[in-house]
Amino acid sequence: MAKPKKKAPKVTQKLTKKAAPKMAAKAVAKKKPAAPVKGAAQKKKSKAPAAGPSFPVEEATIEGYVAKVAPWQRAVIEKLRVVLRAEAPRASESIQWGQPVYDHKGPFSYIKAHAAQVNFGFWRGADLDDPKRMLQGEGERMRHVKIVEAQVLDDAALGAFVRQAFTLNDKKGDPRKA
Repeated sequence: MAKPKKKAPKVTQKLTKKAAPKMAAKAVAKKKPAAPVKGAAQKKKSKAPAAGPSFPVEEATIEGYVAKVAPWQRAVIEKLRVVLRAEAPRASESIQWGQPVYDHKGPFSYIKAHAAQVNFGFWRGADLDDPKRMLQGEGERMRHVKIVEAQVLDDAALGAFVRQAFTLNDKKGDPRKA
């Protein structure tokens, strides 16, 4: 007659504040990533999200951003870049947060292409004079002008926003640190 197997006693360890992180790190290190199943269909990543273009870090240039948007958005963005260069020639232009950002002592303006519009935004938008009520947004600071296809741009009003935003950053510094 076979003897019944005895179960090994469970070993428990009381976790101290120092031991818990070490044990968790060991457990994570022991886990191996799951191997892909042969013949299984893999999900394809979409190339262009509806909310605007996204770029790998090495391809993040303004020209690359502009090249990936719809033709009407390309025209709007190029026009906005002309206004920005004219009104804030000392500002730097780069891709940050996946969009063109204009910087002088911190970011002061951005351009963001969405599926049906282009937003021309300002970090200190709530502080800008807006007699034509063009700025939209409800946050404490940021505002934007929503530009849709076939809209005629008011270069004078947009230029005034750029000058004000640039001057505010010149006086107050980086709006992210305020």
